[in-house]
Amino acid sequence: MNPLRKIDKNYRLSSWLFLRLLALIFFAAFISLYGQLPGLVGENGILPLVELQQQLLDRFGMGAWWRLPTLFWFESSDLALQGAALAGAALALLLLLGVWQRLSLLLMVLLYLSCYHAGQTFMNFQWDTLLIETGLLAIFLVRGPSWLVLLLLHWLLFRLRFLSGLSKWLSGDPSWGGLTALNYYFETQPLPHIGSWYAHQLPAWLLQGGTALVLFSELVVPFFIFLPRRFRIFAAILTIAIQVVIIATSNHNFVNLLTILLALLLLDDRIVGRLLPRFLRQRLAPEREEPTATLSLPAFWIHTTLTVVIFSISLPAISHMVGLRTETPWLQAWQRLGSVTPLTAVGSAYHIFPTMQTERQELEIEGSIDGVVWHPYRFRYKPGPVEIPPPFNVPHQPRLDWMIWFVPPQHAEMRQWFDRFLYRLWQNEPAVTSLLAVNPFEGGEPPRYLRVHAWRYRFTTPEERQASGHWWQREYLGLFPQTPPRRP
Repeated sequence: MNPLRKIDKNYRLSSWLFLRLLALIFFAAFISLYGQLPGLVGENGILPLVELQQQLLDRFGMGAWWRLPTLFWFESSDLALQGAALAGAALALLLLLGVWQRLSLLLMVLLYLSCYHAGQTFMNFQWDTLLIETGLLAIFLVRGPSWLVLLLLHWLLFRLRFLSGLSKWLSGDPSWGGLTALNYYFETQPLPHIGSWYAHQLPAWLLQGGTALVLFSELVVPFFIFLPRRFRIFAAILTIAIQVVIIATSNHNFVNLLTILLALLLLDDRIVGRLLPRFLRQRLAPEREEPTATLSLPAFWIHTTLTVVIFSISLPAISHMVGLRTETPWLQAWQRLGSVTPLTAVGSAYHIFPTMQTERQELEIEGSIDGVVWHPYRFRYKPGPVEIPPPFNVPHQPRLDWMIWFVPPQHAEMRQWFDRFLYRLWQNEPAVTSLLAVNPFEGGEPPRYLRVHAWRYRFTTPEERQASGHWWQREYLGLFPQTPPRRP
């Protein structure tokens, strides 16, 4: 019997728990999208999907379907966008209940991949591709964890962790090299929460030690994934512990939960069984000896093909990320395989926070009817009034608030969507203004004028907060975009 065809009975409980928790993450991701898609890419959104589809059709004809692989070619109305999100959430509940698991996972992956491409710049994030690839691999986990599927899931965790560390090392960023990244991170991350303020007050030596621990956990510990059991357990515990600390100090939607989930698959049933009630353990993994379960021959070849495909896509993507260049024709052809990664969202090379911002710039948008009296717009999650504590939003991903963080560097691709956003505010478009906490022109005449102020924000010290009650101090920089771009 080919050992690669065996179902690993040491990971049956781990796999069961993995699928249930993955269902919850998918549910949160789809519900998060439900209220945002119309305002972001709907018919009257910031970047309407229908406009992108028409541009691609004009340029590529029917080849546009390959350039933008999404189910929304059949229907791209606001109702279709929100319907897809609701359908995905319903499928996640079916997976949670153990009903039609493989079908539910397959349809969720297709729906989320469709949303990923439809969302354009608003969904061009690593946690979105991570969720898609995890969901795809989970389809082959339903009938039992084969060695090949576990290898692919471990390879995914390895890529996520090691390549994030490698990107920090290769970037040459002085804050990582000098172990000062955490001195800035809590204050300058896209969407801090109240825990970020407290973490920022920690002594510098502790923050430097934390930076060293992050680098160790990303550059060294990922190799423990492929070593004997005690190393895998250590890798799982340290990875999970760091993700819990990140959740306690940062708003990063569901990506840390997904990382914890992948790390759980490093723990076998001897450990996971202690987390589950006894009746559930006996039902899922009876104590009596059972015949060795194996994959059918067709299933084995499907798993083998999947393994070859993912390694064939991810390795070229990695070589491209690290800047490997070759003149050998067959190696160049092999590297081009990595170009399908953006289309399939599978085999991605991850690079989380390769550089660290050392200054926080915030944009404040104001509107006016007469050019004399100005009224500010308020966002739901990004820093605004200095007296309001930064809110906690995990596992929700407020994509507009998050994307505003990328605008101060003034790159052309960011200015494009931001200008479209301002245009929708000038129109007082309800689908877009519904993404905000406060629209000063709701239900009335739209603004005739808009302006954008740029501010430098920093956390207050404990003494400043005690005296003023403020969480932030801010310094006026001028009207955007006449202000200097934020670097990096």
